[in-house]
Amino acid sequence: MRYRLLGNSGLRVSEMCLGTMTFGEDWGWGTGKEDCRRIYDAFREAGGNFLDTANFYTNGTSETLLGEFIQGHRESVVLATKYSNAAPGKDANAAGNHRKSMMQAVEASLKRLKTDYIDLYWLHIWDGITPVDEVMRGFDDLVRQGKILYAGVSDAPAWWIAQANTLAELRGWARFAGLQVEYSLIERTVERELIPMAKALSLGVTAWSPLASGWLSGKYTAGGKAGGRLDEEQMRQLALKIDDRAKAIVLEVAAIAKEIGRSSAQVALSWLRHRATPVIPIIGARKIEQLKDNISSLEVQLSTDQLARLNEVSKIEMGFPHDFFDREMVRAVAFGGMKDAIDVA
Repeated sequence: MRYRLLGNSGLRVSEMCLGTMTFGEDWGWGTGKEDCRRIYDAFREAGGNFLDTANFYTNGTSETLLGEFIQGHRESVVLATKYSNAAPGKDANAAGNHRKSMMQAVEASLKRLKTDYIDLYWLHIWDGITPVDEVMRGFDDLVRQGKILYAGVSDAPAWWIAQANTLAELRGWARFAGLQVEYSLIERTVERELIPMAKALSLGVTAWSPLASGWLSGKYTAGGKAGGRLDEEQMRQLALKIDDRAKAIVLEVAAIAKEIGRSSAQVALSWLRHRATPVIPIIGARKIEQLKDNISSLEVQLSTDQLARLNEVSKIEMGFPHDFFDREMVRAVAFGGMKDAIDVA
């Protein structure tokens, strides 16, 4: 395991992050405490220091277990958790991005995690209604109080994140250091606006569901092998779009995996590591064998040809304005015919 800086901060995080949404069995699925402990220990033994949870995961059990596991070496892990979500109920302020939700959630998370501070505190899901200055001033207050060290944002539109960071910079408040988005060979639409924004604002990118809920591992095909009949009911329950493009991606990943003697999951995770804008995959596992297989993807080096094949089979339509900018006439007039003479590197 190697380490990289999180965005424009000096925080060193491992090149893989351990996702712990499966820690606990409160939701009727997930992993029991002893197996969670083994998964956690294996990740740490491999050099991993980046941990991701949320106040909402398994009704708080995920945070409680992590709080127990990190005792004795709290300082050596980068602990990330989130706020914004709550189970359906009758409290209008239980969820959301607003200050009341933020302050109540951080206090509860600190207690469950048995720690005085959170390294990275994520806004989990944009609620679309809380004023941006309220959110960013709230994060800045928590940083100044020492309850969190860095702020991050997950699942929000690029325009709002850019507005938030620009406002924070102008007012001298803590800015977002990290961006968390769904990103995989199957889900590449983040490359239209979110990934370019992250590059421009120097945000560290973490990818949730890097294996598309397991589809890219091949486990949802007949007999566990890519190329068989896809179980469409399972895909529907996972809210994944089953189409010819997705099936072709699974087959190409499996073909490359066979060529290099690796698992499909390792190929899919390696593709993420080869992106022009660095990506840290958030790996979740219910079994320690899955974790070890995912970590082994760090050893995989894909060839230029293999990357080209994966890029081609998974390509998306960029849409406006990207496609517009690529038109020959537009490129010509935008630079007054001097495009080739101008160094834009």
